[in-house]
Amino acid sequence: MYYFLAMLSLTDLVICSSTVPKALSIFWFHLKKIGFDGCLIQMFFVHTLTGMESGVLMLMALDRYVAICYPLRYSTILTNPVIAKVGLSTFLRGMLLIIPFPFLTKRLPYCRGNVIPHTYCDHMSVAKLSCGNIKVNAIYGLIVALLIGGFDILCITVSYTMILRAVVSLSSAEARRKAFSTCTAHICAIVFSYSPAFFSFFSHRFGAHTVPPSCHIIVANIYLLLPPTMNPVVYGVKTKQIRDCVLGILSGSKNTKSQNI
Repeated sequence: MYYFLAMLSLTDLVICSSTVPKALSIFWFHLKKIGFDGCLIQMFFVHTLTGMESGVLMLMALDRYVAICYPLRYSTILTNPVIAKVGLSTFLRGMLLIIPFPFLTKRLPYCRGNVIPHTYCDHMSVAKLSCGNIKVNAIYGLIVALLIGGFDILCITVSYTMILRAVVSLSSAEARRKAFSTCTAHICAIVFSYSPAFFSFFSHRFGAHTVPPSCHIIVANIYLLLPPTMNPVVYGVKTKQIRDCVLGILSGSKNTKSQNI
């Protein structure tokens, strides 16, 4: 579990590092320009890392499934080499599927302007500035969304269905409560990650003319900033070992200050 939390934290940190500095420069200093190549690089990192975050959430669901349904075999199933392989596979999956995005976007002719209505470079937002045919971009973007998001959501759904069946079959109410409590933080992380993603995905395709553009922009920013903001809080509160460690660090710093005074 700690390995997967480390992967999730690292992914969140890099997502913020690739988007927040530019967003702050827009709001604070009105520096709204970015080079086209820089925009493509940011696009690659944003989509690769959001895909990796989805993959890590899927792996954490499988981790909870093994921990609850096969507790005695947990350490033999999820060994360090297995965790390293699935983590690397998740990263490579996202990277290989996203690599075509910058090339598909760069090949397009641009003559409609150079302003995107976002604080970061999103694939379809940049492609829609083109005066050429973006059908290939739209189709490939949908395929990637299904291969990453659709596959991960399917695995998460199946994992929690099996977990629910195993928990309901427990005879002790206390055992059921403990089993459910181990999944609470992960369910919160799933809600924070997928809720804005679903809203953005469906509103762009089915509510493009009814949802205000400002709402699209706000949700797009929430989609990138909410999970990195809330995941540390949720896991810090729900995971006893992390909570005790943080409280120990804070109490130690307070003791140091009082001694200095």
